[in-house]
Amino acid sequence: MVNQSSVRSLVNKPALNTDKPLLQIRNVTKKFGEFVAVNNVDLNIYAGELFCLLGGSGCGKSTLLRMLAGFETPSSGQILIDGKDMSGVPPYQRPTNMMFQNYALFPHMSVERNIAFGLEQDGIHKSEIKDRTHNMLRLVELQGYEKRRPNQLSGGQRQRVALARALVKEPKLLLLDEPLGALDKKLREHTQFELMNIQEKVGVTFVVVTHDQEEAMVLATRIAVMDKGQFIQIGSPTEIYEYPENRFVANFIGSANIFEGTILENNNNSLKIATELGEITLEQSSALGVGASVFLGVRPEKISISKDPSASTDGYTTSGVVEDIGYLGNTSRYKIRLDQGTLVDVTAQNHLRPQNRTHAFSWEEKVTLRWDASNIMLLKK
Repeated sequence: MVNQSSVRSLVNKPALNTDKPLLQIRNVTKKFGEFVAVNNVDLNIYAGELFCLLGGSGCGKSTLLRMLAGFETPSSGQILIDGKDMSGVPPYQRPTNMMFQNYALFPHMSVERNIAFGLEQDGIHKSEIKDRTHNMLRLVELQGYEKRRPNQLSGGQRQRVALARALVKEPKLLLLDEPLGALDKKLREHTQFELMNIQEKVGVTFVVVTHDQEEAMVLATRIAVMDKGQFIQIGSPTEIYEYPENRFVANFIGSANIFEGTILENNNNSLKIATELGEITLEQSSALGVGASVFLGVRPEKISISKDPSASTDGYTTSGVVEDIGYLGNTSRYKIRLDQGTLVDVTAQNHLRPQNRTHAFSWEEKVTLRWDASNIMLLKK
């Protein structure tokens, strides 16, 4: 079996200069009356990161972003940008800029004027404003659209104008509140890569708020999963998805089949766990003792499905009946009722068209499932 702790060390991470954080959030709490929106959070973000605050509605992510921008004041704690305490510093004096969810473009101004507006307010010389504005137009590929107004642009083009307007002032930290939320799915997927490419070119540190798990996974160098005003887990997209620390993260990022278990043996880096599916052995360490309750998770795409009960004896093998099928084009989603009575989700890639798939599965068909023990996630409650 594979030792999961050694696999974890192989997870690729971006090369970051971690000597000195660009942004430091220290014990920050924000209360609205008796309601605690952000609850004593700590976080370091480094120069050049594209960092995502990810969570559902009401988790505190937008409130935290507004505190970084200076639109809200922490009830307690400290925010430092480039080593400077931001307490009492108004938004317009911070080395930040913010791109709002609705873009907040001026409808009566042209694309060029929208981008240049912040520089004009700062009293920058006209020749410099022109140069920087044209550089931004090239960066976001809107040359030729200078004289158009926002209502003459597509949603994706308006998004790029808003991004150019935020970047033209050359902030150290760019804050983006659901930047792709107003776009349709196909355009949003395309724009995710545009946003990454632009961030890499300009080198500005991005902090993105989103509720879209897939968007965070594509964009981020690191993700902070939030719930009830706290950080539940912080890590790279690979770490968050492959090594969630608890049931909340496992279910929030993608989907997972969760099984309850009890530790029968704990021998250094080996655990024997009794579950509803039988005994399972994991080669990983845990501080939990014999008799402790745990949860095990397996991603649907990590489970192989076959009609042949003797197809493979490696790993954990069980059998069941196909109870439901969902065809999603590139994949199919199967709900399998195991012999033990448990319902599990299995995702299979559709490599061939239906008429060429000799091993397609039907409702009420008996199937065999298998997954490798190295793909089992040990989760906290």
